[in-house]
Amino acid sequence: MKATIMAWIAEQLPLVFRILRTVRPILRIGNNFVVTRYDDVRETFLNDAAFRVPYAGKLDVIMGHQPFFLSMDDTPEYRRDTGAMRKVVQAADIPQRLAPEVERLGEMIVTESNGSLEVVDALVRRITFELYAGYFGVTDPPGGDLRVSATRLFEFQFADGGNDPSLRTEVDVMAPALRDHIQNLMDARRTSGLSQDDVLGRCLVMQAQGVPGFSDDQIRSSLMGFIVGGPPQPPMVVPQALEQLLRRPDALEGAQQAARAGDDKLLAGYVFEAMRFDPLAPFLTRTSVKVASIAKGTSRSTDVPEGASLYVAFSSAMMDERRLTDPLTFNPRRLPHEYVHFGYGLHQCFGIHMNNALLPLMLKALLKRKNLRRAEGSRGKLRKRGAFSETLYVNYD
Repeated sequence: MKATIMAWIAEQLPLVFRILRTVRPILRIGNNFVVTRYDDVRETFLNDAAFRVPYAGKLDVIMGHQPFFLSMDDTPEYRRDTGAMRKVVQAADIPQRLAPEVERLGEMIVTESNGSLEVVDALVRRITFELYAGYFGVTDPPGGDLRVSATRLFEFQFADGGNDPSLRTEVDVMAPALRDHIQNLMDARRTSGLSQDDVLGRCLVMQAQGVPGFSDDQIRSSLMGFIVGGPPQPPMVVPQALEQLLRRPDALEGAQQAARAGDDKLLAGYVFEAMRFDPLAPFLTRTSVKVASIAKGTSRSTDVPEGASLYVAFSSAMMDERRLTDPLTFNPRRLPHEYVHFGYGLHQCFGIHMNNALLPLMLKALLKRKNLRRAEGSRGKLRKRGAFSETLYVNYD
């Protein structure tokens, strides 16, 4: 019953946001503020000095109190650590290594499935974790499953607003186990002298050269952050994009034509436009650390007190008719600035370039197939558990 109620509430949010954008663009309820318009969402994300990310507490649990840049302000430490990781997570890897591997895995999975496929786990989650486990150099922990550990830790960090005690019990076991596992991988590489061109291997090379930002603690926390913050996302949002395409036969046909023609740019347009109608989350949260204003000088100007919680509705921003032409119309040729899928400003997703290139390719092999359609009955409809996609079955010739 609770899941049904939550699903119903989620379905009503687009209408609620549409009303708020007109009558109360910045809604205050007690010490909570909901920011709904495109301009105000971007302004809030850019004002890190006043509106900070609220991730530090749970990240401390996951990381064992080792700092990670996701929770940092714009400090020298933040710039050092992000700069260090950009040395080992390289843009050239996307076209040369990652994109071809996504296409290879997708084609293999779709071919092996022989006309019937479960999209969430068997396609997207499998592609994502096989891809990134190899790229980051982080294997399954002994006796464990990286997919389970990473997803539960992601849920604890980003989707556990109620502070579920049973989830915390799991996290208190999984987080130290994953930290120890990554440390053991680092130690084993050094002991063996094995040279391997993955992110872990590159980090160890930088460490051996004395490059700042590559202590064991920094390497371990960065790899933890990448594994927890990255791979759990595609199995959430890519099936949602396919669900939106399946609801729109013309859009589905256009996406299939783009996939068959090898037009990856147009294919991405279809997938990210589909995601706009059901994005990764309705909002991201921020915490006010000092008195600040949003939309100052306008009729909707709002003063936010210190200690307030902000719900920055990027899903609403992507439907704001003040900045998007015909936002209720499916348009796969929208401009990049019209999307706010992966945040904005200082804490925009570190892997945004990977997401932009790779998420559409996870559906490419499937979209190439003829007569792509939902499976019969309830299996052919996307089933979700809170923010998480669970199952979606499709058939094809």
